[in-house]
Amino acid sequence: MYSRLVLAFGALALLSGCATLTPEEQRAADEAKCRSYGFTSGTNAFAECLQRIDLDRRAEWRARRIEMDLWQRPTVIYRPVVVRKRD
Repeated sequence: MYSRLVLAFGALALLSGCATLTPEEQRAADEAKCRSYGFTSGTNAFAECLQRIDLDRRAEWRARRIEMDLWQRPTVIYRPVVVRKRD
């Protein structure tokens, strides 16, 4: 039972690594998406479409990164330190 579970997780790990696109494949997919929106290659609108896709991707990456950081940070409780002047 345990070996089957480990084998299943191993297979999932291998398959998830195959889903990553190379930069060239990602660019081709982005260009295809902009063409599907009706933009023509070589125009300013097409370039803006590609830029927006890239900015969206970066924003999603930052959001995931911040979310991961929040889960990994230790909880810090700040307690006030009262300093009184001695007479």
